[in-house]
Amino acid sequence: MTVWDDLVGQEKVSEQLAAAARDADALVTATTTGTPPPEASKMTHAWLFTGPPGAGRTQTARAFAAALQCVSPDRALGGIPGCGFCDGCHTALIGTHADVTTVAAVGTQILADDMRDTVRKSYTSPATGRWQVILVEDAERLNEKSANAVLKAVEEPAPRTVWMLCAPSVEDVLPTIRSRCRHLNLRTPSVDAVADLLVRREGIEPAVATTVARATQGHVDRARRLATDPAARERRAAVLKLPLRVEDVGGCLKAAQELVDAAAEDAKALAEERDGKETEELKAAMGASQGGRMPRGTAGVMKDLEDKQKRRRTRTQRDSLDLALTDLTGFYRDVLALQLGSRVAIANEDAEEALQRLARGSSPESTLRRIEAIAACRDALDRNVAPLLAVEAMTMALRAG
Repeated sequence: MTVWDDLVGQEKVSEQLAAAARDADALVTATTTGTPPPEASKMTHAWLFTGPPGAGRTQTARAFAAALQCVSPDRALGGIPGCGFCDGCHTALIGTHADVTTVAAVGTQILADDMRDTVRKSYTSPATGRWQVILVEDAERLNEKSANAVLKAVEEPAPRTVWMLCAPSVEDVLPTIRSRCRHLNLRTPSVDAVADLLVRREGIEPAVATTVARATQGHVDRARRLATDPAARERRAAVLKLPLRVEDVGGCLKAAQELVDAAAEDAKALAEERDGKETEELKAAMGASQGGRMPRGTAGVMKDLEDKQKRRRTRTQRDSLDLALTDLTGFYRDVLALQLGSRVAIANEDAEEALQRLARGSSPESTLRRIEAIAACRDALDRNVAPLLAVEAMTMALRAG
């Protein structure tokens, strides 16, 4: 099974990247043997992957990175790069390849400090692989300083370094950066394609796979999580009950508090294990004595780690809230479809009774205002408004209609 098999609904993009990976082989061969490079190569030093949530931007970039690092013996016989089984493919896909560096926002932004070592590494030759690959998962979160650092590295890259930037749209990336990248736009996979993947790769029952694929509107990772994680299904069910709980002010405030608390619990659960492991690894690396006492002069390093973990917890909480707001938007979109008599299949079949109740008891205009209130809440969270204040304002607006 090749690295391209998990790229649901992205056949055209897969073909382009496979062709680029083949040309990349020719470039490496030309560099090592001194032969002339191919005249019209489909390979370039910087790529920009865009597309809506769930389209698989990061997965596509990682599959391309694996194809570039592929060391399958079949390559010598004309095989397609990206076998999916060799050591190069496997380590690139799971994130342990020495020459594939991944950068993701720890907090709400990617800071210059987070990029400094990465930019420095981008100018070095590959240690064990064929290419030095830098994958930036959240290019839209680059701030001014970190974006300028990336720009300089993309303008004058090392001969065998490849930058892969992932963002929702080209407008989310500085014009000076995107003008130096080859742009690939991914589309949202169809419900049937996602359901088929869940059946084939995860062994999910076809009916369940179709239900979760429709509920997540083609978002592969969320569909997989809903199909395999009972806790995720419980959280989603709780979110979909919120529209029926905002009939009075007290209900609005209580629902908002519970939504924010649930997001905080998610962030805490994810952070406890990861933060504890990071702290212990750093202590060991810094030579902590028995009992955990740190050597002199290391307090600043520990403080930096604590600040990084705090920023990551804040982002995790807001990402969890954003996921709940996405589910809520989908709920009201179904209400609107019922009110307008649309023939489009509703996404939240498991909440059809609540959908019918709200559709009968309100107008399409009020439903649109509620969808706008959810969008306003997401904008407020992006502007660092306190989560509880933003969600309370939203639930009050949902009540008003």
